[in-house]
Amino acid sequence: MNNSQSKSYADAGVDITAGYKAVELMKQHIKRTRNEGCIDDIGGFGGCYSIPKGMEEPVLVSGTDGCGTKVKLAILLDKHDTIGVDAVAMCVNDIICSGAKPMFFLDYIACGKNVPEKIAEIVSGVAEGCVQSGAALIGGETAEHPGMMPEEDYDLAGFAVGIVDKKKILDNSQMQEGDAVIALASSGVHSNGFSLVRKVFDVENCDLNKTYDELGGKTLGETLLTPTKIYVKPVLDLIDKVKVHAISHITGGGFYENIPRSIPDGFAAEIDKKSIKVLPIFDLIAKAGNIPERDMYNTFNMGVGMSIVVAKNDAEKALEILKSDGEDAYIIGKIIKSDSKISII
Repeated sequence: MNNSQSKSYADAGVDITAGYKAVELMKQHIKRTRNEGCIDDIGGFGGCYSIPKGMEEPVLVSGTDGCGTKVKLAILLDKHDTIGVDAVAMCVNDIICSGAKPMFFLDYIACGKNVPEKIAEIVSGVAEGCVQSGAALIGGETAEHPGMMPEEDYDLAGFAVGIVDKKKILDNSQMQEGDAVIALASSGVHSNGFSLVRKVFDVENCDLNKTYDELGGKTLGETLLTPTKIYVKPVLDLIDKVKVHAISHITGGGFYENIPRSIPDGFAAEIDKKSIKVLPIFDLIAKAGNIPERDMYNTFNMGVGMSIVVAKNDAEKALEILKSDGEDAYIIGKIIKSDSKISII
């Protein structure tokens, strides 16, 4: 081999022109997300954003996350226009647990080969998630990784920043015995537990287009790929009208890991299992994988994407507000005195 022979980036497997084309294709989607804080167009070295005025002591709240191995479902189904919603949802749903309003979002896509049309399709989902949450997509990165991952593979992650007046940061110190625990229904598995889901159904080898009566006639693939629900607008509306004591985003670790994160010492959320509207997909997962009930509640959201704690006297008003905003909201438990943080009965 002649080591003096000139080499190009393309010879190494990276197509720079594909990157340029992908940026041009995604601009139409990014444009949908612009809000009052945007002060420049996409394409610079850093995304610029103007901090809103009117707060006494503004506090920035950040969150970063990915979609986990749910991305594998999108790849197998060759459907890439919703996985971006998941990336946004996982970040902004965390941010609102502090009472913060999302301002902007940035995405990161690592791929084996940059196919501009596919990258733009992924970003279209990111843009949709940003529109749903009111956040602006002000930047991102698409990295081509030849030799590190198969050409058809990619991974997607994101980073969001929100803002809240310091005096309005949610504080669980006012939580007390008898407070109501409200559930906000999830849209499905969301973006957690997919390593177990993939193993249970052997998704690389099963028929993802098979329909199930239990799933209302939908296919397994369609059901699993349903994007994570974004709760930003109804939750912020609730916070504006009712004193909220705590919010939990039910993600990886299910009920047992996430609800205790918002419960102060000396208390526990007592959850009534019979009140939970368990989605059919979770019954199917449990049956197909012979998974014990506790493990299901320790892995999945089981149909509850968020839990919100309010005073008992505010519960009915909170439910009315959430339902008027289109949420399937209902009471699943109460706060009791205990050191266990959570009790599912």
